[in-house]
Amino acid sequence: MIDTSKSPHVKLKSIGIGDCQWTQGFWADKFKQCEEVMMPHMGELLKGDIGHGYNNFKIVAGMKEGKHQGFAWHDGDFFKWMEAAVYVYAVNQDSRIVDELDEIIEVIAKAQEDDGYLHTNIQIDGIAHFSNRKYHEIYNCGHLYTTACIHHRVTGKTNFLEIAVKNADLLYKLFQPQPKELSRFGFNQSQIMGLTELYRTTSDKRYLELAEIFINNRGKSEVVEDASTEGYPIGDMVQERVPLREENEAVGHAVLALYYYAGAADVYAETGEQALIDALDRLWDNVANKKMYVTGAVGQAHFGASTRRDKIEEGFLDAYLMPNATAYNETCANIANAMFNYRLLGIKGDSRHADIMELVAYNSALVGISADGKHYFYANPLRYNHGQREYQDNRDCTESPNREPYIECFCCPPNLVRTIAKISGWAYSLTSNGVAVNLFGGNRLNTQLTDGSEFKLRQESGYPWDGDVKLTIDACKQDPFEILMRIPGWAERCTLLVNGQDTGVETKPGAFARIYRAWRSGDTIELKLPMNATLMNGHPLIEETRNQTAIKVGPLVYCLESPDLPAGVRMLDVYVPSDIQLDKQNDPNVLDGITTLTGNVQVRSDERSSMYGPIGKPEWQSTPVRFVPYYAWSNRGDAEMTVWLPVVWK
Repeated sequence: MIDTSKSPHVKLKSIGIGDCQWTQGFWADKFKQCEEVMMPHMGELLKGDIGHGYNNFKIVAGMKEGKHQGFAWHDGDFFKWMEAAVYVYAVNQDSRIVDELDEIIEVIAKAQEDDGYLHTNIQIDGIAHFSNRKYHEIYNCGHLYTTACIHHRVTGKTNFLEIAVKNADLLYKLFQPQPKELSRFGFNQSQIMGLTELYRTTSDKRYLELAEIFINNRGKSEVVEDASTEGYPIGDMVQERVPLREENEAVGHAVLALYYYAGAADVYAETGEQALIDALDRLWDNVANKKMYVTGAVGQAHFGASTRRDKIEEGFLDAYLMPNATAYNETCANIANAMFNYRLLGIKGDSRHADIMELVAYNSALVGISADGKHYFYANPLRYNHGQREYQDNRDCTESPNREPYIECFCCPPNLVRTIAKISGWAYSLTSNGVAVNLFGGNRLNTQLTDGSEFKLRQESGYPWDGDVKLTIDACKQDPFEILMRIPGWAERCTLLVNGQDTGVETKPGAFARIYRAWRSGDTIELKLPMNATLMNGHPLIEETRNQTAIKVGPLVYCLESPDLPAGVRMLDVYVPSDIQLDKQNDPNVLDGITTLTGNVQVRSDERSSMYGPIGKPEWQSTPVRFVPYYAWSNRGDAEMTVWLPVVWK
């Protein structure tokens, strides 16, 4: 949760951590599960001998013997879990969380070297510091800084912040002179976000300066293999082929790219450099309008090449090249997409960015964790068929057809849990004289407007299962101020009332509706959003979705899963009539009563062993099926699934 309260180039500023708390409904249930299951269970993994993250710090601190376990960036995974714990504490004020974190921080402090260096893989294995960027040293630093800043803001303690400052001072000493041998480091750009947040927390301008240096290093060096790059792809994969201010296309590893963009957005929020925001606008357009799935997911392929023919992994392909069954869509990349859009929302004040935040949150992020809160997806395809992409030797579990209890590359699970823990902080922003409502759901807001005046608000809603949203003001200043209500881009017809009366305010889809008046305690705002099932289609250049449709209700993308098909019917047999009638149902026997859709589809048998054959004349049979939200698939045993289905035009 970034702090843009004093950022000069931000239109919609962040609220304080804990100012908004979920009270009922969808996100209240998810936060409660995060508090009681997700965060504690993950802590057991990472503090024990499965995740081993805490053990690594204990080994360096001389408190335990053993070898480093986990990938080189595993320290960052542990920091993200700590960040999630802080967000939970900000709401429940359970002192046991802070006490445990204090014990952990004491161990981390013992592991830190005298000059500030901290990276357990390097320290345990005796590898030279900053000798090869594949070890993700600076990536871990970025998550250290972010978590330490959040910990300080919430608890007021400085014990973790002091570790972060000591480490950042080392980075400044080494990287600020910009020696050639270090010019290609820092490619996994969480450190840009972390350094900017450290600047906001400490007011030390050196950290902002260093963040800009990391931005400017991209595209400055010759793209050739050397001792510092051995063992990891070069070029577009790590955003080093083209300087950011000249880039027009999202390329390479999707997380590396979007963390880079998010960090550059943080820097722009402080400096206002036009060239930065111009580049970010171009890149946002390229991602959102040419390389993003209907679920808000990004990163089309596990392996491939950029348009400039650099090898890439877990990253972007060409525009409109959107495979479904082989889509990678790493959970971290999807979350990074939301993080980037949250920053642009603040900078631009454009509700389109909140639309993408919400799309990701309900679909391509939340799909990464199971209904029980203890199993995880890393990759998130939009179609899964038995007999296709079933790896017998998928040891890292990143493309498993079922959620896993532990993934060796454990970056995504804590990233998702910290997002669920903090998403209430994205629900509202502060304008120069008022509040913007970004996300919907039962919550209460207790904050201060930018002029320091008290503001309290209650939101009641069954969203996303229904579209009725009611806000009640409980306390506010007497002078007039504005409330901005986000009208989602999909909400073609909606109703907006103040105290039961039509406001006369324009409700344009994909924009904020601005209500400016003198408000009083007890005033209400009612927004009624259409939540009808809509058949979506893709851009005509997307080969993989031609003559196919996906079903969407409000922000939720639905899918068809094999447990909801009659016996003997496969996913590949199902076609959707263009005039299908879909009814909503709340069946308590299906994943605790989530809203499903039922309707009649057309089924044909298409058994074929050869690659190709004559088209023949199909025989259709009308069959009732049930669709479930995409995020909820793979919770009822081994299953096939698809988001996109071929259409029978009526």
